[in-house]
Formats: sequence, structure tokens, C-alpha cells
Amino acid sequence: MTTQEIFKHIDHTQLKAFATWEDIKKLCEEAILYHTASVCIPPCYISRIKEAYGDKVNICTVIGFPLGYSVTAAKIAEAKQAIADGASEVDMVVNITDVKNGRFEEVLREISAIKSAVGHKILKVIIETCYLTKEEKIKLCEIVTKAGADYIKTSTGFGTGGAKIEDIQLFKAHIGPNIKMKAAGGVKTRADLEMFLNAGCDRIGTSSAISMLTQEKSDLTY
Repeated sequence: MTTQEIFKHIDHTQLKAFATWEDIKKLCEEAILYHTASVCIPPCYISRIKEAYGDKVNICTVIGFPLGYSVTAAKIAEAKQAIADGASEVDMVVNITDVKNGRFEEVLREISAIKSAVGHKILKVIIETCYLTKEEKIKLCEIVTKAGADYIKTSTGFGTGGAKIEDIQLFKAHIGPNIKMKAAGGVKTRADLEMFLNAGCDRIGTSSAISMLTQEKSDLTY
């Protein structure tokens, strides 16, 4: 797998609470240079990026982030505002308290409502695997599929653990045929990137893609 091919699957990410506009501009310029799938950034920067870069970057943002326990109405409002501001992709965190309480109908309703709010734009559902049992992960694969989301995503990167290959393998066995997979959190090497992509992930969220992939530049032609 070439470096260029890998970059096409990267959500180039900067979600630190103290991310400055200079940090965000650097991220966007790197995304343009290396042709990443998107930039994944805080919602407060969406309109500013859109104004500065137009359609040169594909904007992904996060809602209910990183803990997931915002009320559904707040998440819907966040999602609608994100799309109105110029985002094309929304990564939402499920209500993990509902999952742990076995309130799966509530989880389904919330994801369905947010998908309705974003319409034809892409919705990725972060289930935060580090907090879940195998049974809960399987149940969420079924719910994400039924709700009509576009992706299931492992992690926020802010939990107690990140993406694991065994979770991607579990997802692959239990999601519907139209659901894609995103790994995020703890992806630190080129070997990790290739492992997750070869396992079937369509996207990988990381803030380290540039450093991971530009050590060897022989297959870059930018």
C-alpha cells in the first residue's frame, strides 16, 4: 500500500481543547498537500475553515464529544449547526450511559435522529470500545446498522484505550453491508495504519499521519 493510498483514508485530526487557529491552519494545509480524506476539527472552527479554504478541504467534526452524555436535543442541534456551517461529516459519540444501562432503544432513537438531522452528509458513530463488553459492542453494531449511520468508529482518543484490531474484526462480523469502519485512538505507526486498512477500515482518525508517513518519501509525488 503506497503512502498516497493511505493518506486517502486519513481523517487528519486536531481535537485538543487548546487547539489554536494556527494549529488548525497547519492541519488544513497539510490535508491539502497530502490529500487526506478530511480534517477532523472542533465545531467552533468549521465556519472559519470554510471561509478560509472553501472546498479545498473536506470538513469533519465531532458532536457530543468526547463523553457522549449530552441530551439528544443538544446533539441534534450541534449536528444541524455543523452542517449549516460547512461540515460534510459528523462523528457523534453514543450515550455510553444508555449503553451501560441497557437502554438500547434510546441509543437507536438518538442515532436515527442525528442521521435524520445530517441527511445525506456522513454520520460516523463513535461507540468508545474501551468501556464496552463484547456483547455491548455486538449490540451497537446492530444498532448503528439499523439506524442508517454510515460508519461505526472505535474511539474518541480521549478514553482509556483506543482502536484494537480485534474490535475491527468484531465489527466486520456484525455490521451491515453498507456500514463502513473507522479506527481511531492509539494508531501510532505506519504498520498500524496498514493493519487497520487491510482489516477493512475505510477511515483512520489520527493526528500523527504526517509524521508516520513522511519518514520515507520515495512513493510521494507531491
